[in-house]
Amino acid sequence: MASLSYFADIDQVMPQDCILHAAPLSHGSGLYGLPHVARGAVSVVPHSGGVDGDEIAALLSRWPGMSLFAAPTMVKRLAGDRAIAAADLANLKTIIYGGAPMYLADLEDALALFGPRLAQIYGQGETPMTITALSKADHADRDHPRWRDRMQSVGVARTDAEVRVVDDDDRELPAGEVGEIVVRGDVVMAGYWNQPDATSEALRGGWLHTGDLGSFDADGYLTLRDRSKDLIISGGMNIYPREVEEALLHHAGARSVAVVGRPHPEWGETVVAFVVPTDGAAPPQVDELDRTCLDRIARYKRPRDYRFVDSLPTNNYGKVVKRELVDQLRAEADDGDSR
Repeated sequence: MASLSYFADIDQVMPQDCILHAAPLSHGSGLYGLPHVARGAVSVVPHSGGVDGDEIAALLSRWPGMSLFAAPTMVKRLAGDRAIAAADLANLKTIIYGGAPMYLADLEDALALFGPRLAQIYGQGETPMTITALSKADHADRDHPRWRDRMQSVGVARTDAEVRVVDDDDRELPAGEVGEIVVRGDVVMAGYWNQPDATSEALRGGWLHTGDLGSFDADGYLTLRDRSKDLIISGGMNIYPREVEEALLHHAGARSVAVVGRPHPEWGETVVAFVVPTDGAAPPQVDELDRTCLDRIARYKRPRDYRFVDSLPTNNYGKVVKRELVDQLRAEADDGDSR
């Protein structure tokens, strides 16, 4: 279903086309490799395994009809790369981006270089890449009076998905009102493996409750407003704070930990860990905490900043109130503190 949705909403694929896997195959690049395989197109894996402007420019000269999936930070990096700016882009067909917010200024820079070759997708692992899409035609329609607003949206519902915005009682909200985004359709997961309670909660009423907050406009374009869950998205990769917290708590010098995301102009968010040292002990060394993480989780998930505090903010039930930590980081950013 995800492959059929790609053909319906993103692009047609011909046997002479190719897809460049500059992003991890475990993420969107691998998923969008499937419709290319289905049509007998070529999969191109760069030797570097990542985003190298000179390498990608050379591959563009060799492989026609090239598409690639990229996180917004990758798009920004490519748009500012000298080798890409100097390259012949005739063989570039489509750049599909998603997985994190794309800032409008960065999108306009990318469009200036790549032209109307960009398409945006919004989805989750529970409904792979198929909740909404902002098409190449939308990106190209600069004469529309609300073009800039649309470029800050995640597009319209995909062909194989019903999408609604609902209130706390799962009642559908009208255009302009913010609520939780829910989706149903054949592409939505059947459930979580061996987790019936979590499945029932996520799929209550027959709709997948995404945990994301958003609103529709009168034309059916969906704009994400916030995330009700604690998920951090950095460079297009999902990072679950609990996994990072559990890794850090293996260090004997960490009594309690709270991990949150801090807005970042390039990566979307970066990981910040608030650490309460063990009673009577000096704060752990940062390199020790890094090593504790790297021994247990992927490098991209480790915190990029550590804050040592005497205690964490909690509510009456003892639950850490992470919103206060996020607000603290945003206040620092507003004051010009970019630690």
